[in-house]
Amino acid sequence: MTLDPQDTTYRPDPAITPLSPWLSDPVNAAPFPETVLRFRNDRAAADVGLAGLSDTEWLACFGRFQPLAGNLPQPLALRYHGHQFRHYNQDLGDGRGFLYAQLRDGAGRLLDFGTKGSGQTPWSRAGDGRLTLKGAVREILATEMLGAQGVNTSRTFSAIETGEDLMRGDEPSPTRSAVMVRLSHGHIRIGTFQRLAALGLTDEMAQLVDYVLTQFPGPDAPADAPEGDVPAVRLLHQVVARMADLAASYMIAGFVHGVLNSDNMNVSGESFDYGPWRWLPKWDPGFTAAYFDHQGLYAFGRQPEAIHWNCGQLAVSLRVLCEAPPLIAALERFPELYRAAMARRWCWRLGVVPQGLEVDTALIGACERAMLASGESPDSFFFAHRGLRQPIAEAPDHHPMAGALDHAYWADPAPQSLHIDEVEALWAPIAADDDWAPLMAKVAVLRRMGEALGDAPEPAGHTGG
Repeated sequence: MTLDPQDTTYRPDPAITPLSPWLSDPVNAAPFPETVLRFRNDRAAADVGLAGLSDTEWLACFGRFQPLAGNLPQPLALRYHGHQFRHYNQDLGDGRGFLYAQLRDGAGRLLDFGTKGSGQTPWSRAGDGRLTLKGAVREILATEMLGAQGVNTSRTFSAIETGEDLMRGDEPSPTRSAVMVRLSHGHIRIGTFQRLAALGLTDEMAQLVDYVLTQFPGPDAPADAPEGDVPAVRLLHQVVARMADLAASYMIAGFVHGVLNSDNMNVSGESFDYGPWRWLPKWDPGFTAAYFDHQGLYAFGRQPEAIHWNCGQLAVSLRVLCEAPPLIAALERFPELYRAAMARRWCWRLGVVPQGLEVDTALIGACERAMLASGESPDSFFFAHRGLRQPIAEAPDHHPMAGALDHAYWADPAPQSLHIDEVEALWAPIAADDDWAPLMAKVAVLRRMGEALGDAPEPAGHTGG
């Protein structure tokens, strides 16, 4: 059965098809005992022409994965390698997910439907290919909070309970199961390039570079960049710019991803795949999210370093297509791009007019010192000082942005936050009474916060992607 969405703006485009023979394996979704719709993101569905689907059609698409009209005839489990906590692993790939479909949004961007918990694939290793319901709830919360805070993130599109009991070492077991669908701006990872380099697939590497440049256009290399018109060099310049902005966005959000492995780095610069994430309870560069990150490799303050290191692994992979010097030149731009992104995004969240890089960087330092002294969380600090409602010790002169406090959100008694105790409090009524109302209410208030903050500023010269 092929479902034909009713909304005429649905625009299927399985652009990955020519690459799929060497990039993926065709797979089938698990035959789940049941499909109970728990979350459908109609705001995201409207962007891709699928808001008109009935719940029955939604379950057929995103629970049973019947093909969408004009789209991939069968799901694809993508192949990749990657560095996991700096150890190279060739035994990777989509082990509990797949690419379900590709389509265009109203702006013409190519978007992917990718799954989590959809069953076993050739890359599952010893895993069962499943996702816990609590894991799906956590991803809903992470993507909604990050999106509201201006982070370039995947969106949780659907969460469906699947009627299986799962055994997990890090959750009370047996626990409930789910299949989740995320809407992402591509699923090509740095680890995808690493696999092609490791296998010596030079022609395929060139095809993949062309695919990314075509489908995910971004800021070009500076005019004086050496060999900036060479496709591999162009790509690295784009990825470095995107990753520097992503790193800054995590820091301004006070967010710790937890698992910044190279197979979790999307070359479109979009954050995705949320496991042991945390938001800071207070400003602490050493704060870690993953209990298994014993060395603090991906601690809050080390995230820019980790993301830059991953960009370096992309540069190493691209060496099969070009010489090292122009790639090194692209890689060396990361610190300056990161510093500019920090200044741009910090002023935006604080609600003040930028005064220039040096002055804005001094403002960041003053704010960090103030948070360290007070023990405030970033959410509380930015809320209290939005539009300079309260003075910041030793901060250089800035002026409030016009309209910085126009939204009613800024008159709330406290800011929205998402610390671990709040996550557990939202999960408890679902686990005990199947009560989803508190979760849905939280999604609504996070979206309201996003409206109050408005769109995050884009880098100068940004052209999309």
